[in-house]
Formats: sequence, C-alpha cells, structure tokens
Amino acid sequence: MSFKPLALRSRLAAGVLVAVTLTVGLSACAPLIVGGAMGGALVAVDRRTSGAQLDDQGIELRATNRLRDQMGNRARAAVTSYNRRVLLTGEVASVADKELAGKIVSGVDNVAEIVNELSVTNSPSLTERAADTLITGRLKASLVDAKDLSANAFKVVTERSTVYLMGRVTQREADRATDIARNTSGVQRVVRSFEILTEEELARMLPKPAANEAK
Repeated sequence: MSFKPLALRSRLAAGVLVAVTLTVGLSACAPLIVGGAMGGALVAVDRRTSGAQLDDQGIELRATNRLRDQMGNRARAAVTSYNRRVLLTGEVASVADKELAGKIVSGVDNVAEIVNELSVTNSPSLTERAADTLITGRLKASLVDAKDLSANAFKVVTERSTVYLMGRVTQREADRATDIARNTSGVQRVVRSFEILTEEELARMLPKPAANEAK
C-alpha cells in the first residue's frame, strides 16, 4: 500500500478540549454559496492567546516534519493544531502505523493532547479530495453568513466527507455550527472537538466597545 507525502494544511482559528463524534445523516442539501464579508455584530477575534497561536504553528511544522522523516510514504497525514491540541487526519498503512504516528506527534514540544483520526485505508482519489475541499468551502461560507456566529472561532477540516469542527466556543455556538455542518451538502459525518466556554468567559475575551466621547 502506498501513500502520498505528508500534507500540512493551513487552518482558521479554533481550540479543543473534548472530542465528541456525531454521525449524521443528511436530510437536506445546502445550495452552493459564496461567503460575503463579515457583517454581523460579532467582532472577528482569535480566541487563542498569542503564545498559543505561535505554539500551534510550531507544532504543525515540527509534527509534520517528524512524521515525514520517520514514516515516509507509509502515511498521508494532515496535522492540525489549535490551542495546543492536535488533530491527525488522513491515511496510514496499518493500525501499528496509526499508533506510531500518534506516538511521534505526542513527543512534539507543547502538545497537550492528540485526537487521532487517521484511517487505515488507501489514500483518497483526486475526486474525493476535490469533494472534501468543496465541502470545507461550503461550510466556511455558511459560517460566515451566519450572523450569530464568529466564523473565525471555528477550524474546519474535511476528510472523506467527514467534517471535523474545532474551536473555543460556547455551547450555543457549538450546537449552531454543528447544525450548519450537518446540513451542508456532501457531509456524511460530523466530529466535534470543542473547548466549551461559558458566555461570561466569551464576553471577557471580546473587545470592549469604545466609550462615546463626552460632548
């Protein structure tokens, strides 16, 4: 069994603490849409600290390099880090290789936890990869269009029609984004990996409105 070289994908911001897998059947298809500019009342801010953002970039780079160096073409793994938790997606040749990949990444500095979603299967075809890219684009556009959500609070990864949602979000935001994802055309399964914030915690993160100048 052969695999393509390791791929490092850039992502939007999101963070994670609890992984919950939800299998969803689609009863409706969402139309193809393109995202407009963020026009909602919610201000687009990265909910990670600057230190966590730098750590995430370093984790993705170092983990990808180590996987490539130690596993070569035995894996096609994508490394996604948010708030120092790592999601592994893609394909490996065996269960032993899946476990090895997780062990390799766990040894990278600053990794807090790993969600190992590597599949033991053949690499997807170009058609399947294109479909995954389309699903990701549709979902991101829908999140932008949802005026009650801050789209950049979510990180979206799609592999073989399975959507992985990551983010530092409130329970309301998590449920709303999940509902949007499961109604996005082409999605077969949704895996949630969120760090749940209280509404009070979120309010403290958001920038305060500028005070009106005295007349």
